[in-house]
Amino acid sequence: MQLIGLVSLGIVAGLLSGLFGVGGGIVIVPALVVFFGMTQQSAGGTSLISLLLPVGLLGMLEYYRSGKISMDNIWMGLIIAAGLFVGVYFGAKLATHLSNDLLRKSFAVFIGIVAVYLWFK
Repeated sequence: MQLIGLVSLGIVAGLLSGLFGVGGGIVIVPALVVFFGMTQQSAGGTSLISLLLPVGLLGMLEYYRSGKISMDNIWMGLIIAAGLFVGVYFGAKLATHLSNDLLRKSFAVFIGIVAVYLWFK
């Protein structure tokens, strides 16, 4: 049953990632905490594991084939990926030193700020 839940979570996160460009932090982490009983740190680490594979490749190719992104966008994405490579190390280092409660509440505040910004933009 857990296998079906995890595969379903991956499919939903993949659909939302292809649609909105989100998946790991916005979909996978909260679902792992709420539905699978993980701590915030465990959920964050598990989400990163799922993102290690080139999960965005097929979605990126479809955007490229349909003319919605150009090579400039691909280069920008690769540059962002280089920053992610460094940033995720320091983020993980910080997250593992925070209490689960503080990290969960910080995540909720972050999501709330993003939601308010998008609502009123």
